[in-house]
Amino acid sequence: MSFSVLIVEDEAILAKKIGKYLRQNGMVTEIVGTGQAGIDALESFQPDAVLLDFNLPGAFNGLQVLERIQAFDSNVKVIMLTGHGNVRLAVDAMKAGAFDYLSKPMMLSELKLLLHKAMDQHKRDNQLDYFNGKIAENGSLAALLGQSAALVKTKDQIRRILQGNQSLKNAAPPAVLITGETGTGKQLVARALHFDGPRARQPFIELNAATIPPQLVEAELFGYERGAFTDAGGRKVGLVEAADGGTLFLDEIGELALPVQAKLLKLLEDQRVRRLGSVRDKQVNIQILTATNRSLREMVNNGSFREDLFFRLNTLCLELPPLRDRQGDPLLLAGHFLADLQRKYGKTGMRLSDDASAAIDAYPWPGNVRELRNILEQAVMLARGVEIRAEQLNFPQTGATTEQSLPKSSGRPVSDTGTTASSSPAQPASASRADSLPSATLAELERQTIERALQAVDGNVSKAARRLGISRDQLRYRLEKYRVES
Repeated sequence: MSFSVLIVEDEAILAKKIGKYLRQNGMVTEIVGTGQAGIDALESFQPDAVLLDFNLPGAFNGLQVLERIQAFDSNVKVIMLTGHGNVRLAVDAMKAGAFDYLSKPMMLSELKLLLHKAMDQHKRDNQLDYFNGKIAENGSLAALLGQSAALVKTKDQIRRILQGNQSLKNAAPPAVLITGETGTGKQLVARALHFDGPRARQPFIELNAATIPPQLVEAELFGYERGAFTDAGGRKVGLVEAADGGTLFLDEIGELALPVQAKLLKLLEDQRVRRLGSVRDKQVNIQILTATNRSLREMVNNGSFREDLFFRLNTLCLELPPLRDRQGDPLLLAGHFLADLQRKYGKTGMRLSDDASAAIDAYPWPGNVRELRNILEQAVMLARGVEIRAEQLNFPQTGATTEQSLPKSSGRPVSDTGTTASSSPAQPASASRADSLPSATLAELERQTIERALQAVDGNVSKAARRLGISRDQLRYRLEKYRVES
C-alpha cells in the first residue's frame, strides 16, 4: 500500500530515521521540524497520514497542530508521538481526533503496522462516505419521479412532514406509516423522509421483516447479551441502537410476530430499548418509519396485528398511488429508465417506438414502477437495434409475442379483445384502463406468476427466484405464504 506521510518532529535524527524506514517500505514522506511548518505543509504535501510530535518548538504544540489538521481535512489520520508517556495527553489527543499515539522510544515495525492500520481505516471511511453519498443521492424527494396529480399530492404531504420535523429540534418525530402496493416506491419515500430531513447526516438503518426468519427478527432489532440464547456467544448491538440519532425503517411491518410488535410498541412509546438477556433499558432517539403493502386494519380485525401498535404507527400515514392511477407518469418513468439502462449496458441512441409508448401508457402495471423498470431492462438487454417496439415489451399477462392489448403499428387503438377500435365514440382513458385490469387480485396474480416460474424450471427454487428477479429466501417466503409446493 503506497501512501504519503507527513512527519512533524523536531528531533532531526529520529525524524530522518523514521523517514528512511517508511520510504524503504514504499511510503512517500516529508519531514518538518515545527508546528507552523507542519500546518503549511498540509496544503502543499496533501498527506494521507501525519506523525505528530507533541513537544514542538514555536507557537504551536502538537495538540494545536492536531486541531488545525482536523479543520483542514478530518480524514487525515494523525498518530501522536510523545516521549512523556503521559496518559492524560494521550486521552486529550484521542478526544481531539487523533487516530492513535505512540510513546518514544518506539519500534519502527510497530509504527509501520499502526500506519497500515490507519490507512485501512482511511480506505473503509472513504468507501463508506462514497456509498452513503450514493444512497443519499438516490434518496431525496427528487428521486420520486412523476408529474401526475396523484404523485404531486403525495410529494406535498412528504414536504409538510419534513417541515414539521425541522421544528422538532432534538425530539423524536412521530412515526410514519407508508402504505401502497408492491413496487410503488415505499422505500424511496422512506429515504426521502430521512435524507431530506434534519437527520440526514445520521444513520439510516432499514430492515425488511419479510426477508428474515421470524425467530431472528427480535435479535436483529433489539440486539442481545452474551448467553441470552443458545447461539449467543457474545454481545450484539441491535439495529435500533445502531439507528440512534437517525432513522429506523421497517419494511413489510405486517410480517412482524406479535411478541416483536409488543416490544416495538414500547420503543415507540418511550424511546427505550432492552437487549435480549439484559436487565437494563437504553435510551435512544430515533425516527421510526414503517411500510406495508397489506391492510393492517384487516390484520387487526383477524388478530394478527396489535390494534394499539396500529394506532401508534398510523399517526402519520402516506398512501402511495399505484402507477395505473398516475396518468402520464408511466411514459415519463420509461424515458428515465431507458436513459439509465443504456448507461448500464453500454448502449446509446435507444428509443421507444410509437406503438411501444402507447402500450406502456395503456398497460395497468399491477407490479407498478418496479415492473416497469424490469420490463424495460429486459427489452434493452435483448434489443438488437436502437428502437424498442411493442412486441419486445414482455408483459406477463400477455407474453412477449401476443398481440393482445398492444396497439397495432398503424397507431390506431386496439381493444382488449385485440380488434381495432371502431369509429364509435371512444371510452374515457380511465374507463378503458379500468376495463383492462385483471379480474384476479394482486395476491392471486403473484401466486400464478410464481407457479408458472416453477413449472418453467421443473420446480428448481433457485432458478425460479432468478427468473423472477428476487432472492431465494424471498421466494421461499412467498411459497410458504401462498402454500405453493416446489
